[in-house]
Amino acid sequence: MNQNLQTILDFIEMETNLSMEEKTALNKAVKEADKALIISEFKLERTERVKRTTAILLEETIQELEQKRRAIEEKNQELSKSLKELKTAKAQLIHSEKMASLGELTAGIAHEIKNPLNFVNNFSEVSKELLEELKEEIVNKNYEEVKEIANDVIENLEKILHHGKRADSIVKGMLQQSRSSSGVKELTDINVLVDEYLRLAFHGLRAKDKAFNSTLESDFDDSIGKIEIVPQDIGRVILNLITNAFYAVNEKKLKSTDAYQPTVSVSTLKKDGGIEIKVSDNGNGISKKVRDKMFQPFFTTKPTGKGTGLGLSLSYDIIKNHGGELKVKTVGGKGTTFTIHIPVKS
Repeated sequence: MNQNLQTILDFIEMETNLSMEEKTALNKAVKEADKALIISEFKLERTERVKRTTAILLEETIQELEQKRRAIEEKNQELSKSLKELKTAKAQLIHSEKMASLGELTAGIAHEIKNPLNFVNNFSEVSKELLEELKEEIVNKNYEEVKEIANDVIENLEKILHHGKRADSIVKGMLQQSRSSSGVKELTDINVLVDEYLRLAFHGLRAKDKAFNSTLESDFDDSIGKIEIVPQDIGRVILNLITNAFYAVNEKKLKSTDAYQPTVSVSTLKKDGGIEIKVSDNGNGISKKVRDKMFQPFFTTKPTGKGTGLGLSLSYDIIKNHGGELKVKTVGGKGTTFTIHIPVKS
């Protein structure tokens, strides 16, 4: 018993003025107080033990959290480094994709430049002969003939100028593809751009594979006029979609035993406050499994070395950056249509 309470008990026993009933009641109260005090001391000791245990656990938790914080900090540094390396790798892959596209076009560019150069050479040779005749007619003072020959020479020079500009346009397009995008929008004839890449891609594939062939169909809306786009970027998208279309029809042709005729179609249309560009093929279509992943970076169904898997993901980003949409509609065994919609300011 508590020493102070024992003193009180002893005092009660010695007190002569208290009856036995009072002493019994007081003894009982003191013993109950002693019992309550013991319980309180026990609880207090238990609380102290809990506090000491909690303090130890808290200290250990703080140390553990500090270790985790340092680990997270180190991991963040590693992730930052990895992210930087990934960005560098992606930039290199994007450049590789551009160079691959340019490589696909090289043969087509050579073919397309050859035609206007042949015209330039032929008309230059004819014009030279006409000028020789012109000199003779001047000597003979046959001025009516001189006028006719001069007109012929002027017509030839106009044709030479036309085909020279055509060759210049092809070279400019090639240079646009090879250099980094400026990101600056320029007034561009979208019909000319689409038609150019359709023929360049076709002749490029024909030069690589003489067995390849495809019907080309085009339907251009002449009311579109020139629109503000980044021509290098939109050209890259169109080229990618057309090249994919040629790949699809060629794959079907290689596996087909019937009278299948590969066909790739392109069209433009002024619609819903913008312009719509469609690239269609009559290949095998795209399965739902592939369709769900086709715009993801690095995803490709082409064999190793045939594609980087960046074409469609970059195309999607380019169209999105122009405030537009890139959609796909496909029917198994019948073909696929990619639709680009770009808003145009009035």
